[in-house]
Amino acid sequence: MRNFKIFKSTLLLSFLLIISCANGSQKQKTKAVEKDNRTTPKQIIVGANQTAQYRSLIGNKKVGVVANNTSVIFKNDETYTHLVDSLLAMDVKVQKIYSPEHGFRGEADAGEHVVGNKDTKTGLPIVSLYGDSRKPSAEQLEGIELMIFDIQDVGVRFYTYTSTLHLVMEACAEKNIPVIVLDRPNPNGSFVDGPILELENSSFLGLVPIPLVYGLTIGEYATMLNGEKWLKEGVQCDLTVIPLKNYTHHSSYSLPIRPSPNLPNDQSVELYPSLGLFEGTHVNAGRGTEYQFQRFGAPFLDKQFFTFTYTPKPNFGSKDPKHNGDLCFGKDLSQITPPKKVDLSWIIEAYEHSTDKSKFFRTSSFTKHAGTAQLQKQIENGLSAGEISMSWKQDLDHFKEIRKKYLIYKE
Repeated sequence: MRNFKIFKSTLLLSFLLIISCANGSQKQKTKAVEKDNRTTPKQIIVGANQTAQYRSLIGNKKVGVVANNTSVIFKNDETYTHLVDSLLAMDVKVQKIYSPEHGFRGEADAGEHVVGNKDTKTGLPIVSLYGDSRKPSAEQLEGIELMIFDIQDVGVRFYTYTSTLHLVMEACAEKNIPVIVLDRPNPNGSFVDGPILELENSSFLGLVPIPLVYGLTIGEYATMLNGEKWLKEGVQCDLTVIPLKNYTHHSSYSLPIRPSPNLPNDQSVELYPSLGLFEGTHVNAGRGTEYQFQRFGAPFLDKQFFTFTYTPKPNFGSKDPKHNGDLCFGKDLSQITPPKKVDLSWIIEAYEHSTDKSKFFRTSSFTKHAGTAQLQKQIENGLSAGEISMSWKQDLDHFKEIRKKYLIYKE
């Protein structure tokens, strides 16, 4: 009997010890989870989602909306409603939609003439800002008392949405129409790099003296246009920016919606500052494949040096890609880690290994993309990527001082 009592006591003690260890383990696990939660970045909230901040500003005004397929209010990571539909549901008096390059639904090719029409879902008239005119006319703004701009940018000068913003602000300033910009993150917003645009080379691919990668959100960019008096004749727009929440310039942000037909994923967006320069050459930058701006190639590149091959064919967003149906020799970059800079090594490498260098540049187009005629000359003269980058330093330092004045978010 005594042995049984000892056994029973030992068993009870063992049981309590197991429970105690289990509880301790659970407490440690809970603490670890709490620690993880404390270090997890808060979710970025875009301007469009902050309806309380801008609905009161809209009031009973008649509204125009500059929008495309990225202009959405998120319900969660996977579901969202279009801004125009949401505004109508809030009884906002939306009068017209103004659409940029690629159209309101984001389906047109780059550079493709877009014709204004009506939105089939809402019946609202669509005014194309990538058709016969890029700047809204006084007639096209007739009856508009407030303009809302909400488009996802990618932070590269020759991506034309900032030029659309520029001309919309300018037109609205001339008509005394206030503009509200609903801010969105810049996926290339953590660095500033590339040549500064020279005003003699201004075009819809770049209107103001900024570098190729300017490190500002679309809202910050709008404040800079106003503050530097870069709109025509120095006019200033009555501007309100609805800022992002939980965003810094070093925040990681994966675009939930393709911002244009040929930027299908994060890899393409982050390589675009470098591979976008191929748009001003006769080298294909992945258009006509499923790896747009993640590869480059051309039939005239040296096949002994470039062993990777592909054949561009018409697809979504590229009805007639460069070298359509021709075997291209080049390089695949879809698996690399994109650099946080304008990397000239690929375009220099392609030029150096062209079998006919006279076929490489489309000079007028390349100058507009680069913003300067100097870059083509530097590449043709055999300067290294490092040497060319150093030639930008003084101008970039000057721009960074200007940029500081308009930062809404921490570096």
